[in-house]
Amino acid sequence: MTTFRNKPPISFWIISVLALFWNGAGVMAYIGRAFMTDDIIAQLPVEQQAEFLVDYPAWYTAAFALAVFCGALGCIALLIRRKWAYTLFFISAIGAIVQHIYLFLYVEMTTASLIMPILIIVVCVFLIWYAKKSISKGWIR
Repeated sequence: MTTFRNKPPISFWIISVLALFWNGAGVMAYIGRAFMTDDIIAQLPVEQQAEFLVDYPAWYTAAFALAVFCGALGCIALLIRRKWAYTLFFISAIGAIVQHIYLFLYVEMTTASLIMPILIIVVCVFLIWYAKKSISKGWIR
């Protein structure tokens, strides 16, 4: 059995768990959107109903799924200290960037509504960097 070279600091575990919660929320958002029925949409406030009635292209939905599921799997890989977390975070970032480029180009957004998409991309980039750093420090193999 291979042993790890370096024991990760407590901050590694905190960041990994917080990232898992973040990506778990993304998975829940995807599942919520994917399984939203017309009856449930009708019960939402009018402002939110319009958001769910937008017909997004299939590639947008695929990018969304890729982003959240690869991100969540990347967090699990980070927690079990596997370096393929880096690859999963990279794929997740590509999915998120593709998804949000569509939003930026084709969906009318207010300045306040731009905060979350930008934050999502920033977190994706951070997780790629953090996985790379974890590999170089020997925290994950």
